[in-house]
Amino acid sequence: MIEIKGLNQYYGESHTLWDLNLSVSEGDCISVMGRNGVGKTTLVESIMGLQTIESGSINFQNRDITSYASEARAPMGIGYVPQGRRIFPLLTVEENLKIGLPVVKDKYRTIPEYIYELFPILKDMLDRQGGDLSGGQQQQLAIGRALVVNPKLLILDEPTEGIQPNIIIEICDIIKKLNAEMGMTVILVEQKLPIARRVADKFVILDRGANVYSGLMDELDDKLIKKYLTV
Repeated sequence: MIEIKGLNQYYGESHTLWDLNLSVSEGDCISVMGRNGVGKTTLVESIMGLQTIESGSINFQNRDITSYASEARAPMGIGYVPQGRRIFPLLTVEENLKIGLPVVKDKYRTIPEYIYELFPILKDMLDRQGGDLSGGQQQQLAIGRALVVNPKLLILDEPTEGIQPNIIIEICDIIKKLNAEMGMTVILVEQKLPIARRVADKFVILDRGANVYSGLMDELDDKLIKKYLTV
């Protein structure tokens, strides 16, 4: 579904991604892991066109999207939940959800009903301002907003960060449902090992901006954890 080859990216003089390769097949649920500052967010922002890359290529569904503008990627079927949620606090829940509707090809452009089935709290709070929601509710809103475009690929950057434990479990199960039951391909950036194991069936480890190991989740052993993930 998405193929990244030889990706290099810089922040000023800092070389952030180094010849990074990543292949995600249709139906995968893959967790991108690694310590702070190794390039995980830079990678997903590069996929979304939010970072300028120096060299390399990004292919999505056999189409080279390397030079596509960021706003052109959602209409292709890529949903994105950024780190920190970034909802619009002064807009209502319904207005936040409708932000993505202009890119939907369906002429009726309505919020899919399954979003309310996944997150019934959103339907109950349609007229509430986004800023009045709890952290967990805002994260549900951020995911719902990404789902409005009916994505084939869903990218989530630290979706459980700063959220109460009961909502974390709920969000994990919903991500798993989107993947296993609805066939949505998922790229999950996640530092918490128990969450990655609960949700993903594959993993990739980044270190110093490079892909140093990838495989099935069952292959993530203590040696790899100690070398690349423990602080």
